[in-house]
Amino acid sequence: MSDLPFTLDQLRILKAIASEGSFKRAADSLYVSQPAVSLQVQNLEKQLDVPLFDRGGRRAKLTEAGHLLLDYGEKILTLCQETCRAIEDLQNLQGGTLIVGASQTTGTYLLPRTIGKFRELYPEVAVQLHVHSTRRTSWSVANGQVDLAVVGGEVPAELQDSLEVVPYADDELALILPSTHPLAAAEAVRKEDLYELQFIALDSQSTIRKVIDTVLTRCGIDTRRLTLEMELNSIEAIKNAVQSGLGAAFVSISAIEKELQMGVLHRATIDGVVVNRTLWAIYNPNRYRSKAADAFVREVLPKFATYDLGEKLFGKPTPRSRPQTIETAPLPEEEANSTEAPSPAEA
Repeated sequence: MSDLPFTLDQLRILKAIASEGSFKRAADSLYVSQPAVSLQVQNLEKQLDVPLFDRGGRRAKLTEAGHLLLDYGEKILTLCQETCRAIEDLQNLQGGTLIVGASQTTGTYLLPRTIGKFRELYPEVAVQLHVHSTRRTSWSVANGQVDLAVVGGEVPAELQDSLEVVPYADDELALILPSTHPLAAAEAVRKEDLYELQFIALDSQSTIRKVIDTVLTRCGIDTRRLTLEMELNSIEAIKNAVQSGLGAAFVSISAIEKELQMGVLHRATIDGVVVNRTLWAIYNPNRYRSKAADAFVREVLPKFATYDLGEKLFGKPTPRSRPQTIETAPLPEEEANSTEAPSPAEA
């Protein structure tokens, strides 16, 4: 074929339909009419001489050929974005875009501070923060849709050979009590005191529960004797419940800084027990790193790190013939509970 049988706009439309699940929602997301989307798909199928969608059901489902085109189309669109960003870099940080990924807790409580610091240094650079589960965020980094990310969960095993995973910071999961609780006046809480508390936790599908249970068990605490008063689906809801006197909870220390300063929550110390997890900085060494991303890594990330980031993160990434294997995996977190393996198009 002398000419390509598709355009970039058609690939964008295909991606939107696959993501939104319908022609109408895809059209709305692209700010075009539904007939225009349908016409582009018809032209694309005619040019390729294959059907791209099964039109029998209510949801637009890709055929095998549609999945194949979407897979390559994602790579093509990502390379186009990288090309544009490389050209923008010629302006020497007087423009361009930085795209940072994060898992739920880090994206809500840690990354906004780091991004704020970066914006002070480079106000002309547009910054995007994508907050999803660790699994989805890892795929986005691997696909080049995100420059780098800070996560608290387990990077998928199938990606650990292609991503650089660097210890970034320790995150303490603190025991919090209502400020009026009798134990708030104690210098430290004994292990035995935990069995008398009513606990509030994330829902049963949350893997952060497993993290906490594992650490507490290592410290000689029988988690089966802990009383679960209620399950909630967000950290903010848990903090509000504890503040209202409904029970105690374990939450990331980064999530309660404001409440501790205001005195509306009490952070309790447990004799001989520290519940920690590791946050991880991840990037794809085989993808182009923009000047904005490089400035973020060198000038901002270290200000909030508790580990030496080292040359793995600071070194200018270059393609390598054999990626290094990550020997240690991070603890799972509350957001990384998806059991499905997303394709690069879903990440």
